[in-house]
Amino acid sequence: MDDTSSSASRGDRPPTIKDVAARAQVSWRTVSNVIHGHRYLRPETKAKVEAAIAELGYRPQAAARQLRSGRSNLLTLAIPSLAHPYFANLAHAVVAAARREGYDVMVDETLGQPERERRVARGYGSIRTDGIIFSPLSLPIDELLGERDSTPLVLLGEHTLHDAVDNVVVDNVGSSREATEHLISLGRSRIGFVGYFPQGTLGTGDLRFTGYKLALESAGLPMDPRLVIDAGLKRAPSAPIEAEGDYWRQEGHAIAESLIGRIEDFDAIMCATDLLAIGMLYSFRQHSIRVPEDVAIVGWDDIPESAFSMPTLTTVSPNLEAIAELAVRALLRRISDPAVSPVGDVAGHRLIVRESTAGFVRVGA
Repeated sequence: MDDTSSSASRGDRPPTIKDVAARAQVSWRTVSNVIHGHRYLRPETKAKVEAAIAELGYRPQAAARQLRSGRSNLLTLAIPSLAHPYFANLAHAVVAAARREGYDVMVDETLGQPERERRVARGYGSIRTDGIIFSPLSLPIDELLGERDSTPLVLLGEHTLHDAVDNVVVDNVGSSREATEHLISLGRSRIGFVGYFPQGTLGTGDLRFTGYKLALESAGLPMDPRLVIDAGLKRAPSAPIEAEGDYWRQEGHAIAESLIGRIEDFDAIMCATDLLAIGMLYSFRQHSIRVPEDVAIVGWDDIPESAFSMPTLTTVSPNLEAIAELAVRALLRRISDPAVSPVGDVAGHRLIVRESTAGFVRVGA
């Protein structure tokens, strides 16, 4: 029986567990065992049932909601990395926002791997979730929408802006421009940028680099390519970029070490993340390079560590609580009314000035 005739025989109703059982030629209890991850199943039986589920477009969570006469009250947050403080803090904020609405949250770490991100876009198959908040790192928006199923979805990030899907963003371009303008206001003119990815991910480095360039252009300062440092010194050339893995302390330290011999080329550095900046601060302290007297440093994220570094770090602070509230609100709105028009929300940010730039202004600035 092909899909067309099967659909006609169902009268266009959603497929049921019995439809899956009939397609796979097994009992409905066997289908249920596959859905719930029963340990004692023959691989060929499991594969046959999973194929039938995919062919029919069966949604186990929909069946579960029907059985309980209600929703699962479970949301899913899919993020690149739980080890990164920014995403860990974001997860904490989303869990708190969802709890206030009576929802639990399952957190999925994709590591920015395309196949894991495709699984998110497809709605996870047999996992029972009412909706997904997703921060993609690798999938372009067109591919993501091509993989997407009917599960309510809210995307996080400017690279995935599209009028076909709900989206919550932070103004990475504007915030980075503001941070660079802060450095310019201190009389800095040889301002570097650390953490740019020429290619490879949908990360935020290129957006923050754009803000940096706009600030220089507005101030009439030349953009010197020698002052733009890619992330990736600690990664082998053939290694994949995963979960913004080049944005860590050790990478910032390695970059700073590579710049020691020409540190006089710089009088300030805008870093794509706080972790890069903190790694650089450690290296500069080891080499007796004074911050901010010799080189002023700005980060992005406002992770807790930035308030305790030596010196404390000037940084862009995104409003994670607002991101979480907006994302959960948009997702619950989509769950309640799947036909409602998608919305795009922008969460706020602020520049927090600390010791890595404060208290020192160039003579003549």
